[in-house]
Amino acid sequence: MCEIRRATRKDAKAVGKLVDLLFVELGGGKVDPCDRTDIAEHVLSAERSVFGFVAHQRDEMVGVILVNEGMAMYAGGRFGQITELYVKPEHRSAGVAARLVHEAIALGRTHGWHRMDVGAPHQPQWTRSLHFYLSIGFVEVGPRLRLDL
Repeated sequence: MCEIRRATRKDAKAVGKLVDLLFVELGGGKVDPCDRTDIAEHVLSAERSVFGFVAHQRDEMVGVILVNEGMAMYAGGRFGQITELYVKPEHRSAGVAARLVHEAIALGRTHGWHRMDVGAPHQPQWTRSLHFYLSIGFVEVGPRLRLDL
């Protein structure tokens, strides 16, 4: 059984590794693995606006969720945005991702968030991700777009 706890800066190396695995998987092998420890430490140090939870089994970290707090009129004020969610393949379909999301939702409620947003990966390649979010109560609101600066 996995234990879920808040992520801290001390978890930066493991969080960076898990997020790197996420990027490599989403990139279909087109993303080179790299050490994201510095980025993870920087992100996790923004304790007022970034929140993370990690799932671990014994001494192994098997999953992570990172959520940013934002504020927007369309959201009715404060809201959360899931920026990264990853569970190692051998621990999927065991409820780990759902538990991580529910921890983030519980935290959001204590912070007065009015909603939680997430951008699902490209469809139809990642339909399993979309169905996961739909199965735990999310609704589709349209595609997300980005502009690199």
